[in-house]
Amino acid sequence: MYEVQSPLENKVVKLINLENKLKPLGYVIGGGWEYDHGYFDYKMEDNGSYLFVRLPFTAIDGELDTKGVNVRLGRPFLLSHDYEGGLDHDNVADPNPLMNQFSAPHDPDSPFPTEWIGTGTEHVRELEQVILYDKD
Repeated sequence: MYEVQSPLENKVVKLINLENKLKPLGYVIGGGWEYDHGYFDYKMEDNGSYLFVRLPFTAIDGELDTKGVNVRLGRPFLLSHDYEGGLDHDNVADPNPLMNQFSAPHDPDSPFPTEWIGTGTEHVRELEQVILYDKD
């Protein structure tokens, strides 16, 4: 993981406005969201490892599924997940192996490759432009 200093940190925005700005750029709400917090993820690379720009957010006046909820943005960071290709032949203990046939990440928090830090930082600067300066 590589944190990127940004003026986005601690900004408060409506979640729906954030979604409307980020989804056209290719960001998705990551699968690990909870009712009080979540992440917008942008996949930069998928070649032996997943490289993501991740923007964390926390609900401040309700739960994330509350209409009109405001969220506080966290510090953006760059994240790498190394994965093993192919099917997971070791999931025999899984209660539903047909639903979980893909391999688990080899290293879910592997070091972020230095040659991608510049590209990831550019994506964060784009986020700043879209979130802080583009009108709703």
